[in-house]
Amino acid sequence: MSDITVLEHPDLGTRFRITEIASDRPAGDDGADVIAGLAEGPKTLPARYFYDDLGSDLFEDITALPEYYLTRTEEAILRERAGEIAALTGDCDLIELGSGSSAKTRALLRAFIDGGYRLRYLPIDVSDGILRASAEALLGDFPALELWGLVGTYESALAHLPRRELPWRMAMFLGSTMGNLSDAEADRFLARVRAALEPGECFLVGTDLHKPAHVLEAAYNDADGVTAAFNLNMLRHLNARFDGDFDLDAFSHHAFYNAPERRIEMHLVSQRAQRATLADLGLTVAFGAGETMRTEISRKFDLPVLKERFAAAGFRSLQTWTDDKDYYGLTAFRAV
Repeated sequence: MSDITVLEHPDLGTRFRITEIASDRPAGDDGADVIAGLAEGPKTLPARYFYDDLGSDLFEDITALPEYYLTRTEEAILRERAGEIAALTGDCDLIELGSGSSAKTRALLRAFIDGGYRLRYLPIDVSDGILRASAEALLGDFPALELWGLVGTYESALAHLPRRELPWRMAMFLGSTMGNLSDAEADRFLARVRAALEPGECFLVGTDLHKPAHVLEAAYNDADGVTAAFNLNMLRHLNARFDGDFDLDAFSHHAFYNAPERRIEMHLVSQRAQRATLADLGLTVAFGAGETMRTEISRKFDLPVLKERFAAAGFRSLQTWTDDKDYYGLTAFRAV
């Protein structure tokens, strides 16, 4: 069982709480996914290691890039449709998986409050720093808001949600983060979300849709190199976490559209033959010149296929909202 620490802000009372959830993994198992991924052929690294505090900040920078259409398109849909979304539940606990800065969520928070609905916001993020900073900003801007943040993985936070205080709950998974999951991972994730929700409660999901390859590739190869820095920061995070000696200058960022798999892939490419050690894991890994490690996939969806997968997991589609180019979809589901 996880260790749970609940903290309150001395100046905000019960308007602001943070739950810190220690990892459910046994101490000796931390990093097992790194060992397994680096033993694969080709090598992979788990995307969760993008998100130390610096990685979270870099991702926020990515969302503002001109090439990265996903965030501004999703934000536009949320601004336009926030009132309709809030009306699906009325008074509710609003749970956001992977909240980051909560910038996109502001339109929805405003719609609940302006609609006269009672609201408690429960952002979930692995980065304690970004969760606290965003929470304090939101509480300053929304004086009626109650906020209970959860620091931990999706899995641990869903298993330790505080007791529901309002008639309904709506979970949100924005940013097309569904695209980072394989089919098997998506099925496990959806099962966890479904287990956390009561019948009739809602799940709002953002998904990036199919579009021309040149648009997709530009979004992951920005001219300013922010995505490259984000990708390379994973190695810095691994060095800090597991006493490693990855040389960041000896790897480069590579992202491309894998058409047969209908997904963007991000890789780190070894610029020379080399070895890297993660001392705390007792691991030394050899790389050939030009050898890659895949760090992320970002799948692009067809809505009918997506809805079939959700139906199999116990969710009924209520409504989908898209932009005028059909670049992006925001779909509301109800747990059955």
